[in-house]
Amino acid sequence: MNVNKSVKTTALAGAALLVLQALPASADQEFLLTVTRPGQLQVIDMSSNEVVRSCDIPGKFGTGSIALAPDGRRAYVLSNMTEDVYGFDIMNCDITFHAAQSQDNIRVKSHQSIAVSSDGKELYTVQNPVRHLPDRFEVLQPQLAVYNIADGIDAKPVRTYPVERRITKIAATEKGEVILGGADVTAIDPQTGKTRMVTPLQSWDRGPLWLPPDAFAMHSQGEQANEYIMPYVTARFQDESMNMETAEWWWGISRVDLKTGEAVRQEIIPFEFIVFNFISDPRDPNIFYGSFNTLSKHDISKRETLAVHEMPHTYYDLNISADGKTIYVGGTSSDISIHDSDTLEKIGSIQLSGDMTTSDLRVATIRD
Repeated sequence: MNVNKSVKTTALAGAALLVLQALPASADQEFLLTVTRPGQLQVIDMSSNEVVRSCDIPGKFGTGSIALAPDGRRAYVLSNMTEDVYGFDIMNCDITFHAAQSQDNIRVKSHQSIAVSSDGKELYTVQNPVRHLPDRFEVLQPQLAVYNIADGIDAKPVRTYPVERRITKIAATEKGEVILGGADVTAIDPQTGKTRMVTPLQSWDRGPLWLPPDAFAMHSQGEQANEYIMPYVTARFQDESMNMETAEWWWGISRVDLKTGEAVRQEIIPFEFIVFNFISDPRDPNIFYGSFNTLSKHDISKRETLAVHEMPHTYYDLNISADGKTIYVGGTSSDISIHDSDTLEKIGSIQLSGDMTTSDLRVATIRD
């Protein structure tokens, strides 16, 4: 037996094992998703900030609303003027699901409202139906529609339940409810149709010195913190004369934990500029970022604005990397602006083939 060769082989094997042990575990894949005109789902690799594929979406452009499956691999998009839902495998652009919500003479619109259950088995939309008659339009009761994702192409609702009007952005909780963002924030059980109040907004009675909140749920993209955020604006008057000029104006939020379904409602910062969308930092739940004509950073525990970065044009929404270090600001136009979350300074840009207008900016995480 060659002892020297045996020792050398053992040493090399030991060294290789040490090297393998020192290597980091396989990292999750993060993809930034948005929709651009005339109708493409853009899949962006967040490790390189490059568009890796563009999936053609059938039908006319809707609002670009996107819901993510829990596995991160599948994305569901409202299309055809918000009447149809298409499900995509974002790794190869295969269409795995389709639901045409309008049937016969009933036209259905879903205003941003699309969500996937936490187990990935059901898809939810809020349908706003109108019956088209020869001499008039008949506005029908809005409803939550429940689909089995396994039904695939040509899926039909398996359950429907009446809901309030004005519902836009929705989200599914791990407890099995669907959060409905409308005049108030409510929740519905998609198995029974039973609803409950999560946080009152328009129906919130705080006395004569407080202005009823004006809530807005165009975008709620809290997947990095597993939460749903409904921003609102309110004011506290000095006295019952309700003088708008001397009132204290505030940004507030209804913030729903999607693990528990529990919520907090609070004023977070003075109303100094318009914000279309808030997200929190996954490293610190008190740090918030907002976007519109500015990119802003806030400490809501202190009700302080920490930094403001002026943007070259309006950006409707934003999202953040899982490590909290990088902010992506998009919507409105055809460019996504990339920023350092500590300083808000711009560190890059992604140019797309068309404008995003009202489209979501979602982060899909594919875990090994």
